[in-house]
Amino acid sequence: MSRRFDPVVTPFEGLTVLGLQRLGDSRGYLERMFCAGELEQYGVTDPIRQISHTLTHKPGTVRGIHYRRPERDEVKIVTCLKGRVFDVTIDLRPDSPTAFQWHGEELSEENHRMIIIPKGFAHAFQTLEPDCEILYFHTVDYDPAYEEGIHATDPRLAITWPEPISELSAKDAAFGAITPDFKGLPT
Repeated sequence: MSRRFDPVVTPFEGLTVLGLQRLGDSRGYLERMFCAGELEQYGVTDPIRQISHTLTHKPGTVRGIHYRRPERDEVKIVTCLKGRVFDVTIDLRPDSPTAFQWHGEELSEENHRMIIIPKGFAHAFQTLEPDCEILYFHTVDYDPAYEEGIHATDPRLAITWPEPISELSAKDAAFGAITPDFKGLPT
């Protein structure tokens, strides 16, 4: 089997950034975004249940911070098809050495990277250009009853967004900060 992904090490156990290998000629290129056999080594062992595509018009928009309750947690693969985004993952695993820390990674149509977000993490992104398109692969069907969130400006997380936040959805704006009694997500 040929290797189509170049892993980039992050300081967070299980959080993997993959560079996508392009095979090209004068016509253009082919880029494999999913291969169950190769992705198993990066923690994608459950089948992909859903694929989602988003378009976000306005630069500076933040989508998230979202996470799932433990009983319906998922592995998520995220890549940017058009534009540039600052992708943020937050480790909510209580026993992790990086618990309640965040990691930011630029994903763009130019750098051909994707990020594998393991169970126990929250996720958000900020658009850095107009009309950004993101593709998500999910190992669990979406069910709003199991979705939770944290406000994008939570002082405990102190995320350094590259741009002023220009827009949040009503749902995302209504999320609060992490409460002192929240101990994280057991995985």
